[in-house]
Amino acid sequence: MQVNFEQLWAPWRMGYILGEQLEEPAVETERLLTGADPECFLCRAVPEGDDRGRYVVHRGPLTVTVLNRYPYNNGHLLIAPRRHLGTLEELDAETHLELMQTLSRMVEILKKKIEPQGFNVGLNLGRVAGAGLPGHLHWHVVPRWNGDTHFMPILAGVRVIPQALEALWELITDELKQ
Repeated sequence: MQVNFEQLWAPWRMGYILGEQLEEPAVETERLLTGADPECFLCRAVPEGDDRGRYVVHRGPLTVTVLNRYPYNNGHLLIAPRRHLGTLEELDAETHLELMQTLSRMVEILKKKIEPQGFNVGLNLGRVAGAGLPGHLHWHVVPRWNGDTHFMPILAGVRVIPQALEALWELITDELKQ
């Protein structure tokens, strides 16, 4: 029996595997919102600046949407309030509404641009619940396709993302400009 192998090339994954920190553009701390955490990548994404370098795809008056630098799947977005808030009860009604409207809009854009067959949408509250950044609420939007859980995570402990973050950033930001 002959087995045919396909080569999967995902060089950006090596940094994650090795635990390297991705460089992002600097932001002056005086440009951060009052109450922002200078160590928080979401707080650093809020001020206008190098959106491509920070993978910011959208800013609303009260929210910010970024590509996940270490995506679970192609198209993985994070939607967060602009303010550094760690609990749901800290959200005012206006921010909560904008978060949900942004989430709906991003799902529609992803449907149009990358044609997923479904989505996982979630919020991890607290480190024990899986929050890697427990001080700044953020919703995950993860596009899914039939068969996207292939052999790589099982045998190699690696997920393969088929699209570069820069290419996805272009798709989403171009769609938002229209």
